[in-house]
Amino acid sequence: MNQSADASLEQALAQTEGDTEQTLKAAEGVVRSLRRLRAATKTGNLRELRTSLETGERALASLRQQFSNTRDGWQFDDLKHFEGGGFARELMELAKRSGLSILERDDRLYCYPSLLRVSTADRSVYIDRKREGKVRPSFLVTHLKELQKKPPRFRPEPFLASLYAAYAKVVAAQPRMLLQDGPVVPLLDLYELLTLLPGQAREYTKQEFARDIFLLHRSGVETTKTGARVTFPISRGVAGKTLSVVDESGEERRYFGIAFTAPVKEQ
Repeated sequence: MNQSADASLEQALAQTEGDTEQTLKAAEGVVRSLRRLRAATKTGNLRELRTSLETGERALASLRQQFSNTRDGWQFDDLKHFEGGGFARELMELAKRSGLSILERDDRLYCYPSLLRVSTADRSVYIDRKREGKVRPSFLVTHLKELQKKPPRFRPEPFLASLYAAYAKVVAAQPRMLLQDGPVVPLLDLYELLTLLPGQAREYTKQEFARDIFLLHRSGVETTKTGARVTFPISRGVAGKTLSVVDESGEERRYFGIAFTAPVKEQ
C-alpha cells in the first residue's frame, strides 16, 4: 500500500512495519517449504520432494511480490520532513499527547533534563550531544520519558566552583562592583567568559549553560568549598540577557543574574 503525501513519519513507519510483518509471513512460508524439501531428501520421498519444490517455487514468488510491495510502499520524503520542521513539530505534538513536555528554544528542543538537536543531514536527533539514529517519534517519546526517570548526570559542586571563579574575575575587572556586597552579574557575562576559547561556544551552548544553572539551583548546593554562598536574584534583566529553561512539568524558569556573598570572617 502506498503512503499518502501528508502522512506523518509515525504513520509511514507504522504502515511499513505492517508491510514488513506480511513479508516475514511470506518468508516463513519459504522456510517451511525448504524444510519439507530437506526432509524429503533425507528419506528419499521422491513424491514429497517434487511437491516441496513446486510449493517452494510458489512461496518464493509470493515472497518476491510481498517484498516488492513493502519496498514500493515506503515513499515517505524524510528529507523534506526534516528540512521543513515537520519532524520537530510531529515529535512535540506526539509528546504532548503522551504527557511529555517538549518545547522549542532557539535551534534546540528542550525536554527536561535533555537538550535535543534535530540533524537534517543524517536524519537523526542528538540528545545531549549523543547521536540517536532511531527517530520514530513514539520511540523517542518513550526514550525521553525513561531519561527523565534517571537522575541527571550533573555534578553541582565543580560547576559552582567554575561559576565562582568566573564571577570573581568579572567583579575584579570592574572596580565599582568591588564596593558592593555581593554584586549581581548577568549570567550571560559569565557564559561569555567561560566560552572565550575558539569553538567553546559550539561545544557548550547557551541552552546547555541555562540547563546547568537550573540543575544547580535545583540541587540545593549553594556554598562553595571556600564558603561563598550563591544566589540567583530575581530580575527581569535586560532584553536578550535572560536565560530560560523548562522543567519536567513544562513550566518555564527564567534566570538573569548571579551573586556570591563572601563568608563572614570570625573576629
